[in-house]
Amino acid sequence: MLALENIEVSISGSQILRGVNLGVSKGTVTCLMGRNGVGKTTTLKTITGLLTQTRGHILLEGKDISNLPPEERARAGIGFVPQGREIFPHLTVEENLHIGCVARGKSAAPGLERVFALFPVLKDFLPRKGGMLSGGQQQQLAIGRALLTEPKLLILDEPTEGIQPNVIDQIGDTIRLLRQEGKMSILLVEQYLDFAKELADNFAIMDRGAIVASGPVESLTDAVIQAHLVV
Repeated sequence: MLALENIEVSISGSQILRGVNLGVSKGTVTCLMGRNGVGKTTTLKTITGLLTQTRGHILLEGKDISNLPPEERARAGIGFVPQGREIFPHLTVEENLHIGCVARGKSAAPGLERVFALFPVLKDFLPRKGGMLSGGQQQQLAIGRALLTEPKLLILDEPTEGIQPNVIDQIGDTIRLLRQEGKMSILLVEQYLDFAKELADNFAIMDRGAIVASGPVESLTDAVIQAHLVV
């Protein structure tokens, strides 16, 4: 589904990514992990086109999308829920959700019912401004909006950060359901180890702008965690 080949990225003259190679298979969940500041969010922004690589290629379903602008990558099937959620605080929940539909030129109704089934609170709060929601509700809104673009690849940047436990459970249930359906690939950046190990099929760990360990989640042993994740 997704392949990063020798990706390098520099920001303001400093090299952030150093030959990143990463793959996400169709219908699987891959967790990208690493200590703070190692390049995880930079990797996600490069995949979505918000940053431009200085070297390497990004392939989506075998097609090179390295030179496509962000809006064309979204139309090609990449949905992105960034860290901090970035909903539109002055628009209502309903208006935020409709933006996801408009992005793909789709009818809202069928997709909306699915989102409401996953996150019932959104249906109750349709007239409420996005900025009036709790952090967990905003995260549900951001994920719901991304799902309405009907992505082939859903990218989630630390979806559990600062979220209350009951909402973490709902987000976990949603990821689990999408994984079981096998129609969508998910790239997840997550610091919460138990959450990642429960939901992911595969993992990749970054350090100093490169992938230093990867494999099926069953091989994410205590020794690997100690070597690459413990501060």
